[in-house]
Amino acid sequence: MTESLLNVQDLETQFKTPEGIVHAVNGVSFKLAQGETLGVVGESGCGKSVTMLSCLRLIASPPGKIVAGKALFKGKDLLTMSTDEIRGVRGSKMSMVFQDPMTSLNPVMTIGKQMAEPLILHLGMTQEQARKRSIELLGLVGIPNAGERLRDYPHQYSGGMRQRVMIAMGLSCMPEILIADEPTTALDVTIQAQIVDLVKRLREEFGMAIIWITHDLGVVAKIAHRVMVMYGGYIIEEAPVKELYAHPTHPYTLGLIGSLPKLNEDGRTRLYSIDGMPPVLYKKPQVCPFAPRCRYVIERCWQENPPLQNITPDHRVACWVDTTSESERL
Repeated sequence: MTESLLNVQDLETQFKTPEGIVHAVNGVSFKLAQGETLGVVGESGCGKSVTMLSCLRLIASPPGKIVAGKALFKGKDLLTMSTDEIRGVRGSKMSMVFQDPMTSLNPVMTIGKQMAEPLILHLGMTQEQARKRSIELLGLVGIPNAGERLRDYPHQYSGGMRQRVMIAMGLSCMPEILIADEPTTALDVTIQAQIVDLVKRLREEFGMAIIWITHDLGVVAKIAHRVMVMYGGYIIEEAPVKELYAHPTHPYTLGLIGSLPKLNEDGRTRLYSIDGMPPVLYKKPQVCPFAPRCRYVIERCWQENPPLQNITPDHRVACWVDTTSESERL
């Protein structure tokens, strides 16, 4: 078995708010292998982004605090590294591409200056070396006339081109792990497809591992090897992508896959909806966090929170109910 590049164990992150402590991530454990793409899916507020930001120690403190767990990158715990050590990892070994490039790019600095910064900081390049490398990177992600575009400011780029710039910046030091936090959400479907194809090509070319955070199961099907479904700060299902789509088991996963548009026999689209609202986690759930919205709920769901356990060697689920017959109907 391939040794894990990233091994997260029992991660817990909380936020102190005027209304109380929000238990955003509640004992999350997962592994990422070299060259693997892990899709992380779930509704807004389920803990996807906070989990990955915690691994990189990018949680604002206060109000956020990592209260438990480990995040082992090649055997070294990111959560106990010194400030200088973790800065050496961010950007050079692990990079993150954020959802909205307009809030990630500095509006008063040229693209060239922003791209040169990590190259100079992490790789010790001169200004001229960084400029040449920036031109190569922009060309790599499909930005035409790269040498001239370095002098432009973010507002002079389209949304899709800004996202390509963010990917180029994420790739600048050739990291071993690229974390993409909903990088296609604000883009139209044509540009979205181009970004997905670009990332797949770069993964194959450079062999990096990717964590792709999204709420879009359609995108996950195109890019991921394995899928991790989160709800209420927990992982509630994890499986290889083909296995998850063929045999979804958790009622929440069934709802997500059932909500994808599809045509039935009479040619009409029939969509599945999940009733209710996501939980507000001022208390760490002692029972199944999905129970209030679950159509398969049983008495045990109100008594204890199911652990994440294997139903096959590579398929884990946190549920007390057998939904096999329902998944076969999807």
